[in-house]
Amino acid sequence: MTDRFEKDCLEILEKKVARGELSRRRFAQIAAFLIVGAPAALKAKGAMAAADELVFVNWGGDAGTAYDKAYGAPFKEETGITVKQDGSGPTEGAVQAQFESGSPTWDIVDIDPFSAEALGKKGMMEPIDYTIVDKAKMRPGFGWEYAASSYFFSYIIAYDASKFGDKVPTGMADFFDVEKFPGKRSLYKWGAGMWEAALLADGVPADKLYPLDLDRAHKKIADFKDNIVSFWGGGSESQSVLLNGEASMALIWSTRASLIEKDSGDTIKFVWDQGLISPGAMGVIKGNPGGKENAMKFIASAQVPEKQVIMFDMLGQGPANPAADALLNPEQARLNPVDPANMSKQIPLDMAWYETNYGPALDAYTKVISA
Repeated sequence: MTDRFEKDCLEILEKKVARGELSRRRFAQIAAFLIVGAPAALKAKGAMAAADELVFVNWGGDAGTAYDKAYGAPFKEETGITVKQDGSGPTEGAVQAQFESGSPTWDIVDIDPFSAEALGKKGMMEPIDYTIVDKAKMRPGFGWEYAASSYFFSYIIAYDASKFGDKVPTGMADFFDVEKFPGKRSLYKWGAGMWEAALLADGVPADKLYPLDLDRAHKKIADFKDNIVSFWGGGSESQSVLLNGEASMALIWSTRASLIEKDSGDTIKFVWDQGLISPGAMGVIKGNPGGKENAMKFIASAQVPEKQVIMFDMLGQGPANPAADALLNPEQARLNPVDPANMSKQIPLDMAWYETNYGPALDAYTKVISA
């Protein structure tokens, strides 16, 4: 899930340039780094850490710039340790290949918690050292054995308010109710959050969702397919299907909420009701060249709330440290998936379930939506 979401964050940054929210000078500096100044190692097989260096592997492009500004540069000032940004993409398979090489060149990875847990149980990830990383600086329930939460996003309902008058959807039952809220719908192509949405709409209580009843969820979606105009794979697709009037509602990433409001002149709105929260995390490859302790110190340094606010401003990622909530102004809080007022209306995805079931569940989901 993380790779697709992270790539979408980069697209959002490009839109900020087009809007004038990011200076062209700054954009030129970023582009020069990415196209000309980046070492060949970053473009090919990834950065290799030297002494007193760490390699942080993310999903490329402007994400590296954001991570460097928020976390890398401050860590260098604090410790003297350089953090190289590697944008080659830490898929689960790539992390496994790094470990199995016997001499990994990566240290810290931006990873789905369920992937980190699966790899960790195979002996490929370092357990998070909670004597260095502060669990008290995480939202309750979002610190795992092999992954430390670093940001959040949500799958939420966006809707065309011009088509419904005073009516506002209040959850997934309304999303699946085309009599009360007429029009076509759009769902996420890669399954995450869609099973939960279908089950909630079918009457399953939020606290009884897991383990997910996939047969029931897939039946709900299959029976609803005549009302689904598209299954989107990227954030821009989820926007366009609403902006061009193809759909009256879509389940979208929360990072797209403010963009879709602006692009529609506030015609397309969104609600947090029964949104589905998904966490991103940092993990450390076992036997990493920069050393486990330094990697844990980097993760701990990234828990500073002011640094996480920078990531929120640049990529729309909800802060992992609840202390960051007080640093956001009301407009920022409105768009923050884990602001207490927004989070209280939502349901977190169960990472333990995804760790065990995501692959087979996605295969079955793909067959349903392709039939």
